[in-house]
Amino acid sequence: MRSNAVNADLSEILPEELETEVKELAEISMGTEISEDDLENVIYLCDQVISISEYRSQLYDYLKNRMSAIAPNLTTMVGELVGARLIAHAGSLMNLAKHPASTVQILGAEKALFRALKTKHDTPKYGLIYHASLIGQAAPKYKGKISRVLAAKAALSIRVDALGDKDTPEIGTENRLKVEERLRQLEGRQRLTLSGSGKGKAATPKYKGPAVPVAMYNTATDSTLPSGKKSKLEKKEKKKEKAARPAEDEDEAVAEEEGVRLGARAVGLSGGRENKLARL
Repeated sequence: MRSNAVNADLSEILPEELETEVKELAEISMGTEISEDDLENVIYLCDQVISISEYRSQLYDYLKNRMSAIAPNLTTMVGELVGARLIAHAGSLMNLAKHPASTVQILGAEKALFRALKTKHDTPKYGLIYHASLIGQAAPKYKGKISRVLAAKAALSIRVDALGDKDTPEIGTENRLKVEERLRQLEGRQRLTLSGSGKGKAATPKYKGPAVPVAMYNTATDSTLPSGKKSKLEKKEKKKEKAARPAEDEDEAVAEEEGVRLGARAVGLSGGRENKLARL
């Protein structure tokens, strides 16, 4: 009560300086007086809040133990609460293991998915998996990519939990490290600035080796044959060229003769036609 505010002990919840200030203000406050019944109801409500908070902590401990026993890899990937929500939404762990990674990614956002398909808008990027800690750590522009990677690795962890023989979260730990590495890669990546032609600058400059003077290059080292053998090969090639030339000349002469014959024949035919026309 306001009348007992001066004698009340508030040292457990308030520091000394603030305790004296609260007591002084309580005496001159403009609040309405409360009765004994109101005070009892307030105390009863406080007891309910305390009991509900204790029950919530007990439920969390129970859920944590059950999830670590049933789905340790999924728990390592997305946490106890998100993993339990996914299993409850699918119906069972085996049903969840039958879903592909794309379905696991948008599980819980079915209404938004069908609305987007009906209106031909963009489909949702995440559902229940959005509340995972890995997606919460990502920047807003990378949440979609991280949710896709996380859903793919979580789908593998779910199948290991449902069909595997081991109860240790080895696969989940390994996949979580891969997702974290992907997140660091996305956040530490340098963005390329686009120019007018649509090409970005190269990350590293082009390598240019030492310039070799032209005078230092010796063309004689191109062939590994000795000079004597090289001259013999050149002579053989020249003889082959000379032997091939007469045959080419003969072919050209024959082609010319055939062309002359065909031309004369064409001229004769045209002359015969002209004579016939003149006679007519």
